[in-house]
Amino acid sequence: MKTIEEVREIFSKDRFATENYAVIDEIGKKYAKCSMEINDRHKNAMGGVMGGVAFTLADFAFAVATNWELMNTVSISSNIAYLGAVKGKKLIAEAHMIKDGRTTCYYNINVDDELGNKVAVVTITGLHKE
Repeated sequence: MKTIEEVREIFSKDRFATENYAVIDEIGKKYAKCSMEINDRHKNAMGGVMGGVAFTLADFAFAVATNWELMNTVSISSNIAYLGAVKGKKLIAEAHMIKDGRTTCYYNINVDDELGNKVAVVTITGLHKE
């Protein structure tokens, strides 16, 4: 079993997410919790956090949850519902496996800020590569 430090090293190569400050906080069986400190680079012209920030963090959490044990899953379909504005200074995404089949999987990722505000819900279907 890999340590969280080993998993962080593997996913340091996911440069878009990590260069935008996504970090891995927890890993578990078909599960990951990741977070991102928010700064000005994450904001839109209106001063709010870009929707792509929540999506990037959710996608990263999905990638970690599905691949930290065995690197063989890619996203084939994603859906995001934005629920509210970010009020805090940190986003937290938790990826939970809903169904894991022979060739596909389905995950739910909740994105909240550190104050407990619901920011987005993301569902992702993944394909297990052979």
